[in-house]
Amino acid sequence: MGKKYRSAKEKLDSSKKYKLKEAIDMIKELSYAKFDETVDMAVNLGVDPKKSDQMIRGTVVLPHGRGKKIRVVVFAKGEKIKEATDAGADYVGAEDLVEKIKGGWLEFDKAVSTPDLMGMVSKLGKVLGPRGLMPNPKTGTVSFDVGKAVKDIAAGKVDYRTEKAGVVHVPIGKVSFDSQKLMDNARAVLASIMKAKPSASKGKYLKKLSVSSTMGAGVAVDVLDVT
Repeated sequence: MGKKYRSAKEKLDSSKKYKLKEAIDMIKELSYAKFDETVDMAVNLGVDPKKSDQMIRGTVVLPHGRGKKIRVVVFAKGEKIKEATDAGADYVGAEDLVEKIKGGWLEFDKAVSTPDLMGMVSKLGKVLGPRGLMPNPKTGTVSFDVGKAVKDIAAGKVDYRTEKAGVVHVPIGKVSFDSQKLMDNARAVLASIMKAKPSASKGKYLKKLSVSSTMGAGVAVDVLDVT
């Protein structure tokens, strides 16, 4: 770890669990990068992601957005092309878009598709899947309402799902956001995760919580402060 990272980490009390506002204020105070770092939240849940009935997956629109421009491509034909373009999509296409991506073009952050083109889009599974870019009806990115899908993403819609060991990682904004905006975004994510609690999950659901910036150390949050 670099000298700046070690210096920032020394200011943290590793034995303490901070209140959410304290943790966010600490993240902002200790930020040392020369760019506007993303603030991420890590939520450790009492679920077994290996069991399908305990896999947590959902979406939430952050009240104050993500603080970055999200590049969106849309797989669509006919009148849906104009709908997607009017909503702010960066690139809209069908067979041509598939070929463009097959050729190695991946200059986008999210992909949306109308249901009728998913047979075509599925051929890109090996390219889009590992990068988390494959349109999925569970996240609202497979829909005939492409205008709404694009606008939701532009407004700050984020996807989340449990990873190994039952941890969910979600971006909640930028270090440049004021603390209240980051808190609002964090609480919106937590409310969505709590609502998604599977009935098969027994015992303590929200086990651990921490926030961190792109280059910074994680700050542990007292789960009692957010439940």
